[in-house]
Amino acid sequence: MTRLDLPVVWSDEVLRHEPGAEIWVGVSTPGTEVPERATVIRDAVVAAGATLVPAVASRGASLLAEVHTPELLTHLESVYDEWVAAGFLDYPGQDRVVPYVFPTPAMLDGLPARRPTAIHARAGAFCYDTMTLIGPDTWAAARAAADAAATAADLAAAGTPVTYAITRPPGHHATPGGYGGSCYLNNAAVAVAGLRAAGARRVAIIDIDAHHGNGTQAIFYSSAEVRYASVHVDPGAGWFPHYAGFADETGVGAGAGANLNLPLDPGSGDAAWLAGVEELCRFASGVDAVVVSLGVDAAELDPESPLRVSSDGYRATGALIAALGVPTVAVHEGGYHLPTLGALTVATLTGLQDRHNS
Repeated sequence: MTRLDLPVVWSDEVLRHEPGAEIWVGVSTPGTEVPERATVIRDAVVAAGATLVPAVASRGASLLAEVHTPELLTHLESVYDEWVAAGFLDYPGQDRVVPYVFPTPAMLDGLPARRPTAIHARAGAFCYDTMTLIGPDTWAAARAAADAAATAADLAAAGTPVTYAITRPPGHHATPGGYGGSCYLNNAAVAVAGLRAAGARRVAIIDIDAHHGNGTQAIFYSSAEVRYASVHVDPGAGWFPHYAGFADETGVGAGAGANLNLPLDPGSGDAAWLAGVEELCRFASGVDAVVVSLGVDAAELDPESPLRVSSDGYRATGALIAALGVPTVAVHEGGYHLPTLGALTVATLTGLQDRHNS
């Protein structure tokens, strides 16, 4: 078995976020984005030979300011404390920030935007679903994940061919001014910002999570220098994020043509998946660096998608991306079947590493 010989950026702080639950179609269900996701991956990559590198604390702070609005960052940092101060911990089941009203166009329809006085109203000002709860240490964990992504980008800029950051919570559903889909800060976008700050003029994001990264697409939708390419389960077949991820979304303004979405039918296996990855790689050719949104929730046993990608398929996915021959930063996104999560991640990283080293 091939041993991993690459740096894996890690911070214990990513374990601090405890979602507690997800409110899905009005029902409280157990949270799936649990700390064990990160420890399973960490233990698997270390057992495979990878070297853990500590994330540089606060490394992502300045890069976050390039990715997200200051209003969102302030909200994420302060909302839990405001929730506690408002007395919600005195009520059963209110130990996490859960939005209940959202200032969508359906509500305001052109009326002026306001800042609500009540914290239970402000909770929905930046969140777009009810499943992405905020607890006492969510901000600390999300910041640590961003630091890990920024540190991995620094290693790549210094000459490391492949780096991987165990980013948890994940990030590709976080938009410039909002959060949802179990994501709070966009780690892939932070890695892109770090690479570009270090001199990479053109960067491609290859998103292999089972779900479309609507947040990453939104951040770079008008950028000519950053290409976003995603293969994912078809949102038109009823899968998250439902409202984005369709093939006709190709970018706007200077970014026209710099966005590629390849929706797959539910039940698709390795052949359709790898054909999609090959197309993503052709779209990304000629860039100076690549960021991989590395989700493994397209695997057959994962409960969060209906795709059926095998371990061999993930290894081949890594090899196809590595064939681009440019510095590559992988940041973790989805993957929720704990018994196979570590092995699937190792398979993808093995493909990335071996093709780079061949």
